[in-house]
Amino acid sequence: MLVLALFLAGVCCLLALIGYVYWQETHLPPVTAHDAIVVLGAQVKADGSLSVALERRLSVALDAYLEDPQPLIACGAQGGNEPRPEGDVMRDWLIAHGADPAHVYAETDSYNTRQNLSNAKVLMDALGCRNALVVTSDYHVARALRLCAQLGIPACGLGSPSKPEYFLKNHIQEGLSTVKFALETLLGRSL
Repeated sequence: MLVLALFLAGVCCLLALIGYVYWQETHLPPVTAHDAIVVLGAQVKADGSLSVALERRLSVALDAYLEDPQPLIACGAQGGNEPRPEGDVMRDWLIAHGADPAHVYAETDSYNTRQNLSNAKVLMDALGCRNALVVTSDYHVARALRLCAQLGIPACGLGSPSKPEYFLKNHIQEGLSTVKFALETLLGRSL
């Protein structure tokens, strides 16, 4: 009986976490004035092509850029199975799809969201930019904005749509990342 109660409590906690992430995703603050667009990386496939998530993020960022051209910062290092750093691949895609090469910067030293944003802030400071529009997947925007607040980056966010078949996986993963973020904030150090 105790095992069943613990199992049910675990399922309820997991469902609450998924619901919390979804609620945040659907209640983002509106996009405000910004002078830089920061695009967070996602997987580049072994053959050099973009994952669906990365292409969707880049498309949203490009639309925002074409509406109001400003520095575009593409963030992401090279993962173990990636042929090139994500930031470089992203920069090339943005330029090939209409962004002015003089406006696109690749940040290639970051392996997680905190590093993406911290390194993007260094580039923003060097460019004289103060306010970021952070573009990432829909389920990830809220936590990215909380990280921006911790790093002293005034920011708003735009989410690219995720594939519906990955809803559960993405929201469980983001929920666990949100718990980790909360613990790191509480403890004042990375885990």
